[in-house]
Amino acid sequence: MTEPRDRDVPAYAALRERVPPGSSWGVFAQDPERGTANFAGAAQVRDAASAVARGAVFSLDHALDAFDPPMARARSAPRHELLASHAQARDDVLHGFYPQATSQVDGLRHRRASGHGFYNGVPDGDIRPGHPALGIQRWAEKPIVGRGVLVDVERQLAAEGTPPDHRAGPALDTAVLDRALRAQGVTVRPGDLVLVHTGWARWFLDAGPALRAEVRDARRATGFRQSLELPAWLWDHRVALFATDTFAVEVLPVVADSPFLDSAPEDAGMMHQELIAKLGVPLGELWDLTALAEDSRRTGRWDALVVVKPLHLVGGVGSPPNATAIR
Repeated sequence: MTEPRDRDVPAYAALRERVPPGSSWGVFAQDPERGTANFAGAAQVRDAASAVARGAVFSLDHALDAFDPPMARARSAPRHELLASHAQARDDVLHGFYPQATSQVDGLRHRRASGHGFYNGVPDGDIRPGHPALGIQRWAEKPIVGRGVLVDVERQLAAEGTPPDHRAGPALDTAVLDRALRAQGVTVRPGDLVLVHTGWARWFLDAGPALRAEVRDARRATGFRQSLELPAWLWDHRVALFATDTFAVEVLPVVADSPFLDSAPEDAGMMHQELIAKLGVPLGELWDLTALAEDSRRTGRWDALVVVKPLHLVGGVGSPPNATAIR
């Protein structure tokens, strides 16, 4: 795969002058349906391999039924059944399997740009089961592999004396990423997979049933403030994939001053259309970053070789990431 040269990639400010505003449509000449995953090419994979020194391996996925009931009311945890054609054999079947009910990567079918269409102008008629256009299989055919950088926002906010109050669901500003990276002594490179640890998923899973029900019913979750700063940060850093341990990456409920109230009225001004439908960012939600963060704090190493290979579901909208970090 030929990586886009930096001089071929406009700045986010220039993307704001495009139609639709803030879109990368047409920027990637090769494998355009992989979106910003194209930033992690062969050179970035070779560079990421140098992060492997100890042979330590970390799964970044929670169990398929970890979030039961899931935060999204339209989804449910799967029911696992074992089948046996005879006494010496077993097979699995999952009933009610929603691939985005637990750790997930949102594909580029997940959100349409209101008034404009799906990423790169793919026709609505192509977004159907079995049709490959923008399907999650694009990242299974060519897995997203590169240097993962853990940004420990939980640690940074605690050090600043403002640990995140996940019950209240704080809105995070993009500037906390820069402060955490400076404190960690890490610079984001083009093609990096940025993994943001806030502690939200671990907090939610450890909370009692009443507290989980409270935040679920309120649809309240820690995440990034809806703003133009986050898409600009991701694009201008040439981030290949952006994943967090939060429910939706962005804060819920949507902040009252969201700049996307008019452009994303169906979602009350959410930022998903900016990140997915316009920029083409593989978006990871509910990732399990606890063990990786603990290892980073202990060793002072914040990077790793990260492999993301979603289910090879042709025409799929999203999938468990099947993500692994190796150090």
